[in-house]
Amino acid sequence: MVSKKLQQLFLISIPLFVVHGLEEYWTGFYNVDPIFKIVFNSFGTMNLFQALFLLFQIMLWALFIFSYLILRKKWLIGLMAILGVVFIFEIHHLIEAVILRAYYPGSISALLFPIIGFFYWKELIKNWN
Repeated sequence: MVSKKLQQLFLISIPLFVVHGLEEYWTGFYNVDPIFKIVFNSFGTMNLFQALFLLFQIMLWALFIFSYLILRKKWLIGLMAILGVVFIFEIHHLIEAVILRAYYPGSISALLFPIIGFFYWKELIKNWN
């Protein structure tokens, strides 16, 4: 079982991820980020309904897998570590902004990821032991 503090940090991160996703959408992140283009390039050749159907299926499969792992409880801390990796990965927005010396889509909300991520990882490591 994970601590109450780790649960609270996870809960705090949810609206941050929503705001971050909206910022990325509104600022055209999908048009400039090379990682996004590589990961989702094959969807660009599909018609809209085909792409939506496939994305829905992938999300449903992921929900089933994660639900099963959560039911096993010993996997829960590992799943929490995946979110911790996402906190680290999101720093790329700030790195891109520094390299460009200009705003990079997602950079404003990404400023909070290192702060929450630090406390999240600190608590996650305590829970891991």
